Amino acid sequence: MPDRRLILCGLVLMSTVLQAAPHDHPEPVVLAPGYSALEFVPPQPGTYQLPPLGSAADGEVLDSSGQSRRLHDYLGDKITVLSFIFTRCNDVNGCPLATFVMKGVQQTVMAVPALKNNVRVVSFSFDPAYDTPEVLRSYGEHFRDPGFDWQFLTTAGDAELAAILDAYGQWVIKDYDSEGNFLGTMSHVLRVYLIDRDKRIRNIYSTSYLHADTLRSDIATLLQETGKP
Repeated sequence: MPDRRLILCGLVLMSTVLQAAPHDHPEPVVLAPGYSALEFVPPQPGTYQLPPLGSAADGEVLDSSGQSRRLHDYLGDKITVLSFIFTRCNDVNGCPLATFVMKGVQQTVMAVPALKNNVRVVSFSFDPAYDTPEVLRSYGEHFRDPGFDWQFLTTAGDAELAAILDAYGQWVIKDYDSEGNFLGTMSHVLRVYLIDRDKRIRNIYSTSYLHADTLRSDIATLLQETGKP
């Protein structure tokens, strides 16, 4: 049975999206698989391999307290799930989906003591003009449970951001009206990265593949590589 906290989180995210979306011509929304139970049983951890897909890039970032850091400060000591988002995203199958699934990862980690010191989630905003450290700190308070290692990062500006997005193959296009005014929304493809302790990318999840249960199996598979149960 789905966890009530996850259902509530999903409703809150969906409500935010619906309030931000135009209502003149409402269209039915088909929710991504990550919002519901898997329709199949994921493979048992350790019965498959996740070949490295390349090195996880570094870059200059700001944490939610406004301190200047490096992205690599959050990679290497734990298995990390890195998602690129922006808090004003109004695509229910985009950034809200990523945050909803990260909540599912959080639930798994908090329920298994052995995972607590081995897994980190990083939500990285590609909207530094609006998603300041203060905004991200407030945003994170709605989703992060006490004691869970969930970091919310941004950059000081577009120059620092562009280098990181390019390194991860995350394209973002700002949306403008006919007069050239920024609408506060962006077109992008959802990408979430699973990164091991050697700072290597081991999986990349898109909208149709992103699910907390899949991530749980993949995290456990990487932990078994290091001899952890």
